[in-house]
Amino acid sequence: MHELDLHGYTVAEAKKIAEMTIVRIPKGDQELRVIHGYHSGDTIKQLVQSRNGIRSKRIVRRRYTKNQGETILVLE
Repeated sequence: MHELDLHGYTVAEAKKIAEMTIVRIPKGDQELRVIHGYHSGDTIKQLVQSRNGIRSKRIVRRRYTKNQGETILVLE
């Protein structure tokens, strides 16, 4: 599983970095753990969890864990 930490980025930077990261993940790899946090505000979290936020045809679904500060993007 690949991991991406978006702490400290603006929403625009986080969107660009996340979309570029998804493109670079090899086709056989199926998950990206996105660490977005939740204590300092929810804007990055909302970006990651929204269907209209991070866009990629590779994202099959978003999986939420018990950790409110991360979201798993399931890729095809």
